[in-house]
Amino acid sequence: MRERLLVAILLLFTYTVSAETEMIAVVKSGSLTGIVIDVKTKEPLPYVNVVIRDANNQILTGGITDDKGKFSIKKIAKGKNVIEIQYIGYKPFVRELNFTAKNSTFKLGTIRLEEDAEVLGEVTVRAELSTVTQKIDRKVVNVGKDLTAAGSTASEVLNNVQSVSVDSQTGTVSLRGNENVRILVDGKPTNISAAQLLQQIPSTSIKSIELITNPSAKYNPEGMSGIINIVLNKNANIGFNGNVNVGITRGENTRMNGSLDMNYKTGKVNFFMNFGANGGKRDNYGDVLRSSQAANGDVVLDNDILQKFSFLSDNNSQLLKVGADIYLNKKNTLSFYTTQNLRDGVFDGTTKIYRGAMLDYHSLMKSETDNSTGTYNINYKIDFEKEGHNLEFEATYSKSDSPEDATYTELLNPIDLTSNYIDDINNDYANTLLNLDYTNPLSENTKLELGLEYRTNDTENSRVTNQHDFTNNEIGNSAFTYDRSIYSGYVNLNHKIDKFSMQIGARFEHYKVDGSFAKGAERAKYTDDRFTVYPSAFFTFNPSEKNQFQLSYSRRVDRPSIQQVNPIREWSTPLISSFGNPNLDPQFTNSFELNYTKGLKKGSATVGVFYRRVNGNISRVLNKDPLDVEKVEMSFYNTDSNDRYGVELSANYRFVKWWSMNASSDLYIQKETGVSNGDNLEITNNSFNVRVSNSFTATKKLRFQLFAMYRGGGEDLQFEVDPMWMINTGVSYAVLKGKGRVTFRVNDIFEGMKFKFKSEVPYKQGGEFHWESRTAYLGFSYRFGSGKNKAKRRKHRDNRETQGGGGFM
Repeated sequence: MRERLLVAILLLFTYTVSAETEMIAVVKSGSLTGIVIDVKTKEPLPYVNVVIRDANNQILTGGITDDKGKFSIKKIAKGKNVIEIQYIGYKPFVRELNFTAKNSTFKLGTIRLEEDAEVLGEVTVRAELSTVTQKIDRKVVNVGKDLTAAGSTASEVLNNVQSVSVDSQTGTVSLRGNENVRILVDGKPTNISAAQLLQQIPSTSIKSIELITNPSAKYNPEGMSGIINIVLNKNANIGFNGNVNVGITRGENTRMNGSLDMNYKTGKVNFFMNFGANGGKRDNYGDVLRSSQAANGDVVLDNDILQKFSFLSDNNSQLLKVGADIYLNKKNTLSFYTTQNLRDGVFDGTTKIYRGAMLDYHSLMKSETDNSTGTYNINYKIDFEKEGHNLEFEATYSKSDSPEDATYTELLNPIDLTSNYIDDINNDYANTLLNLDYTNPLSENTKLELGLEYRTNDTENSRVTNQHDFTNNEIGNSAFTYDRSIYSGYVNLNHKIDKFSMQIGARFEHYKVDGSFAKGAERAKYTDDRFTVYPSAFFTFNPSEKNQFQLSYSRRVDRPSIQQVNPIREWSTPLISSFGNPNLDPQFTNSFELNYTKGLKKGSATVGVFYRRVNGNISRVLNKDPLDVEKVEMSFYNTDSNDRYGVELSANYRFVKWWSMNASSDLYIQKETGVSNGDNLEITNNSFNVRVSNSFTATKKLRFQLFAMYRGGGEDLQFEVDPMWMINTGVSYAVLKGKGRVTFRVNDIFEGMKFKFKSEVPYKQGGEFHWESRTAYLGFSYRFGSGKNKAKRRKHRDNRETQGGGGFM
């Protein structure tokens, strides 16, 4: 994997160099020198782009200024050439020079550039406070320093975003209280599990987070609650730009994180790189007490059973994204990149089971993993003569290897082969995604979108074990393959009439899956083959500049996962076994949303309501294990239709010059049905959440932040969960003439984040789990390159940021 990564980097570098060589191949003997300064400060401007074009406006060659503002360009072609000196936020300097045999050397001397107030806001600067832009089919959270400071990884950042929650125990992501959500990175799926992926992405590498709660027909329809798309930084500024971040987090353990973003753009090539790394240990522990009495008071066990869990993980991960955009001409663009995820981890777990006061079971688990995932993407776009008329082809291939070695040891009974064994597990995943998208503005107010997509997901798993069952027979090695392919096409029609716009579309999909499972002498198959249509509709009404109404509808699907259809029994914990149901059908969701956004003088506010009708809901089945009455077995099946609905409120507002606030609240209500021991169960769950983020500006360099969150309790068929809450505070200080920043924060000051639950089904029990939620963080960031003067424009940019969007947190 590392060799392939090195080859990819070398190829990209070679292409960049060759592109530069082609540009200057036509030059002869001319030369040009000069020095560029700021007209007001008289300071030299480094990394200013100098471009030389011919009479046909084609780029011949160019260069950039050094740290002292000087530049020197040689081997310039003879003839009348145009010299253009460009620097973001400044008015360009343009001059025509005629290079001849007698007059081939020009010394421009000192060029004084003047700031251009009209374009200052175009410079991309990370704002102090995050904002949200409400688009026709998504909310775009433009990540500011408040979110990047919220945590060192994407998992911690997402947990502070409206409508999103991340389970600190399992890493499971929920959107609007539902776990059926797809996680994308730069719009692409990944082989890595969401929990693992979010731990690998540094917070400082995230540019924005897109919440697509009601995706249009253009998008994959999987996921009841929609799509979360994490967009990584990718600069495209002229010249050389970069940003470096480092940080240290201290809780019960110490963790490090860092990232580096760079781009170099000159002529027709933009080369970019994003690298992030983090590592360290994390503690997690908890207790579960099962009562000897049932919920009705009957005695069902000889003694109370207490399970005590203690987990320690030590993970190190790196994420690298490197690529290039090649502007072949004004109408054709070729882009390609590779993303490499490398992760190794060690997990140590301890489980103790007490029957009354006596220790009855004491097991140790040690697991070592080494995951490597490579994603390769190429994109080619053709822009036709008519504005907005284009054709785009994109291909993505991703492959992941995830071997795991696990050792299980039961200290009280070391000869018991049911609890003392070794697992050697291999997981191989491969995804292929091909897209062809066509956009044609049929008229000034009408646009047609067409597209085709082909995607495959191939999974291979093998487990070699020496574990025995309770009759002392070998369980046997297990393996499965799970291959699926999806052929789809979509059509969208967009039309605008005065203040009203709409988008109506449909997606057509042929889905086919073939799964094969084996364990010892057991064999099982799972297949599915079906054609489905997924319509969508979006309506937007803007009665005025500061008022917007949106109504949308989409049909979505949740297809059974590998674990949900694998019929072979697995032992998850000493007291829980699980198996899948090969007769499961997909569940389909009809989703409706209504949003209203109000622009305010110093901010904005959004209120939204949604309703989902879920048909063929996939639910868990919880039963007492017939093989052992003290154990619980878990499986899945389809239930009747149910309804889920909710309301969301969000706003961002600048009360005074020195105080800005983002706030959000949401209420979700859903009905869930299931079965336990043959009894039909039904619950209605209400979940209420609030988030408030404040930013205080003490001086031009010193800023404070205060964040508070309340996550209401809730219940499902198995658990009733207590509320959680958290208060974080932080401070940041600008250094090194505004190019650097030091950040310090403390999360969960009062340790209100813990998972506490109780249950009546199928046993009366309760428990509480804790993790390293109270932490202190110290970080430093520094930007360099042609963004030197971005600090001068920060105030203007920040003022613009607070005026847009549909509200955040």
